[in-house]
Amino acid sequence: MERRNGYRWFVFAVFFIFMLLHQADKLLIGPLTTPIMEYFKINRAQMGLVTTGALIVGAIAYPLWGFLYDRYARAKLLALASLMWGATTWLSAVAPTYPTFLVTRSSTGIDDSSYPGLYSLISDYFSPKVRGKIYGLLEVTMPIGYLVGMVLGLFLGGAIGWRGVFYITGALGILLSAVIFFAVKEPPRGQSEPEMAGFHQMGQYRFTWTAAKGLLKKPSLVILFIQGFFGVFPWNVIVFCFFNYLETERFYTQSEVFITMVVAVLVLAVGYPLGGALGDFAFRRTPRGRPIVAGSAVIMGAVLMTITLNIPLDQKILFLGMLALTALFIPMAAPNVVSTVHDVTLPEVRSTALSVQYLIESSGAAVAPALAGLIADQSSLKTAFLIICVATWLLCGFFYLMVALFIPKDISTLRQQMRERADQERTLQAT
Repeated sequence: MERRNGYRWFVFAVFFIFMLLHQADKLLIGPLTTPIMEYFKINRAQMGLVTTGALIVGAIAYPLWGFLYDRYARAKLLALASLMWGATTWLSAVAPTYPTFLVTRSSTGIDDSSYPGLYSLISDYFSPKVRGKIYGLLEVTMPIGYLVGMVLGLFLGGAIGWRGVFYITGALGILLSAVIFFAVKEPPRGQSEPEMAGFHQMGQYRFTWTAAKGLLKKPSLVILFIQGFFGVFPWNVIVFCFFNYLETERFYTQSEVFITMVVAVLVLAVGYPLGGALGDFAFRRTPRGRPIVAGSAVIMGAVLMTITLNIPLDQKILFLGMLALTALFIPMAAPNVVSTVHDVTLPEVRSTALSVQYLIESSGAAVAPALAGLIADQSSLKTAFLIICVATWLLCGFFYLMVALFIPKDISTLRQQMRERADQERTLQAT
């Protein structure tokens, strides 16, 4: 048991490093934008197409990855995703012209949609009672990866050029693909479910269309899907517009912007595992626990964001403190969403369910920046943040409370399905 416990933490460490470096590579395009534009002699619109292309490719790939992960060995497919990350990044590094760079960098979106299988595989190493904390720790890689990407872009980019940086991150992707391929074992689907405790051998469960169609019969899951479209609005508005807001409406210098964002991102990183741990704590007491924590967090985020944006311009210390407090709450819902999806879905369709969730979120991500720009042009970025962030967080709070209303029945259905599966396993092993 100790050996198995140690191995699952090894698997966790491998995928933590994978996500950290992958996020850094994915977000490198931001700090390397200026040298890339200068090299290819392109404008901002053309550069924007590079990011848009990767987002479109990633969105299209979600359903395919979801199906493949639920049908075939996830560990080997994740190794393939890491290899594709490295290969497409290298192709970006050698692209001689803007059109080829646009194609190669857009192709990096293929591996950006590989996370549903990662979460599904991890779910078979950790029980439902601790998954929120585990997913929260994995999601720390997103803000920290952003900082790593920024440091790599700003410091290494000047020393070895943007192509050199892509060579390094691409090589890391290829190296990690070998580690995942040879060192990560494919666990039986559902082995960490409480009903399956004590089984040393289990049957193999794979994707079926019947199980996939059953996802749409779960009210809590359908509500989560709808929530996903709106839930990404604040994130994308903040990512694309907050730097500009600090510079143009709060009149921060570049150094002040850097310090403010580093503090906010570091606190944001704490919010992910804290939210996951709180969700686990609440889940152990009631099946409604995770959506209640998620809903409370986004509503608190809406209140704190309203207070923060209305702080006078000369109160920079107070603004920083309130921004950090806001940053603590706004990521808390994320690990609880993934955990809730897994709380109501059969192990063999978890990648598919999460792929649908992320596909819907990608659709919302495409709308948010344009909507923010529209409002900002008519009024201000502050108004755009207040309207988009606050309104959607309040709306999502309502959706999470609706999920809490329906989820006990959906969890009970899954637990009954797992008990029936466990009875079948006992019968097979007894014969």
